[in-house]
Formats: sequence, C-alpha cells, structure tokens
Amino acid sequence: MGGACDSMLAKLISTGKDRTQALARARRALGEFVIEGMPTVLPFHRAVVADEAFAPKDPRQPFTVHTRWIETDFVNTIPPYAGVVADAPVASDERQSVVVEVGGKRLEVVLPGGLSLGGGGATKKKAPKRSGGGKARTAASGDSLTAPMQGTIVKIAVEEGQTVEAGDLVVVLEAMKMEQPINAHKAGTITGLSATVGETVTNGALIAEIKD
Repeated sequence: MGGACDSMLAKLISTGKDRTQALARARRALGEFVIEGMPTVLPFHRAVVADEAFAPKDPRQPFTVHTRWIETDFVNTIPPYAGVVADAPVASDERQSVVVEVGGKRLEVVLPGGLSLGGGGATKKKAPKRSGGGKARTAASGDSLTAPMQGTIVKIAVEEGQTVEAGDLVVVLEAMKMEQPINAHKAGTITGLSATVGETVTNGALIAEIKD
C-alpha cells in the first residue's frame, strides 16, 4: 500500500441529469449494495441520502448540511451491526522478543510468535539507498531545512537567495492526502534550494539551507 491509500473497500458513484435524479439513483444503488463479513458505513450513507437536510423532497428547498452537521443535527437511529463477522486468523499465544534501533536508541519489543521478520538467520543485506527524487542531498546541519516526513512537494514559496524570517513558509509537502507547510526554522538567506514541485522526498531529505 502506498502512503496515499485509504482504508476503502469500494466506491459507489451515481450520476443523473440533475441532483434530484442522482440522489434517487444513489438511494436505489445503496439499497441494493451488499457487503458481508464486516461492518461498513453503508447504513450511514443510506441514512444521509434519505435525510431532508441533504436531500430535501422539494428540490427548491435549500441544502442545509454543513461541516458540523453530523455532530450537531444528524439524528443517529442506525442500529448496531448485527451481521456475521468473518473469522480472523487465530493469533499464536507465543511471543518473540526482538531488538530494534529507533533514533539511535536500542529498544526491545515483543511481537506475536510466528511473525516473519524477513530474512531470519540469513545474511544481513545492506539497506537499499533511499532516493530523494533522484537528486543528491548534502549532509544536514544547523542551517538545514529538512522534510519531516515522506511526501510530495506541491508548492515552493521561496527562491534561491531570498531572505526569510523564522516561521516563513518555504515549501508545502503533501502526505497522506494532507498538506503540510514546512516553515523556516530560523532567519537567513535561502541557499541550496533543491526542491521541485512534484518531487517525492523522503523523511529527513534536505530541502534547502538557511544561511545567516
């Protein structure tokens, strides 16, 4: 799974000559939609497309749903899921301890028995070199502005040689369908700006340096 994936089973799309027809088709499609073996949000969707706030009987009436409608106005009469839940694989009662290194610190963690850790007693392979969008990165320093997570550069707000203040926006990174602004951590001049729009960068990748 990629970093931009949702925990989604399926997507239902309905169309029509206008909103009234599209909603009528959505109500019918949702009424016929069946997913077995686990609870889903289908009952909620059926309730929403039948609610007058979302689908008024008179199409001339205003659309009254707002961003906090579910919390403030939606009357939840949906019964709890009562279907049969598919059996999950039975976990082993055995446990195994492994030592991992996180941020330079060695930690012992306990994992379910039988969990494959990849490689077992095989010869340890050298970790693959991570790519920062095909561009070479310089070593991080106190002047370095780095990516706090893996993501895609969607906006660059500065230019090479530009003077910035602490807190000024430098780039915008998109990760998990959310935009994350990356701001200057100090005042200075932007140098070594290596980010480009559309580039995928890894966690810790150098975006630019800010020189005094």
